[in-house]
Amino acid sequence: MNNIQSYTKIDSYSEQTTDFLKENFSDIITGLGEDIHREGIIKTPERAAKAMQFLTQGYQQDAAQILRSAMFKEDYDNMVIVKDIELYSLCEHHILPFFGKAHIAYIPNGHIVGLSKLPRVVDVFARRLQVQERLTKEILDCINDTLKPKGVAVVIEASHMCMMMRGVQKQNSLTTTSGFRGAFEKIETRSEFLKLIDK
Repeated sequence: MNNIQSYTKIDSYSEQTTDFLKENFSDIITGLGEDIHREGIIKTPERAAKAMQFLTQGYQQDAAQILRSAMFKEDYDNMVIVKDIELYSLCEHHILPFFGKAHIAYIPNGHIVGLSKLPRVVDVFARRLQVQERLTKEILDCINDTLKPKGVAVVIEASHMCMMMRGVQKQNSLTTTSGFRGAFEKIETRSEFLKLIDK
């Protein structure tokens, strides 16, 4: 007997928001000159509505609470680094993707945090309409204000589709932003961090 169950995808979306976005995506597609009733397009407005909710779910999430949920007292005061954290976001100027990696370091001040929470903080702020400069600062400030460590460092390296697909159309450009607080404002500590993430 075949006990293999069929694939079931479980998603949760606001029905009201989905309907609103679906109607607007229908208007956009029609305005571009496409036939909204064509077989390949007919379900696109609903798919796009759900995709947009997924890609902007950070508006409904609290990054500080995520950190607070996994803070532990620990007598450790050396650098903690989580590097090469994948990130995907949407540029607020053109609603086109930008994507890359975030590197985060902090020096504990009586508390450490579960390592998986740092990538989750990145996701919360990345899953909003963003600019890379603000994304870097929001991650930095959230960790600094919540953990209250001796220092925090954040570096983001990303490629922007608004530069690659349109505008100047430069395919190999990479944008790097950084932010430092506390101990990482000292040249020697900052240099150690930058050297470690460059390996």
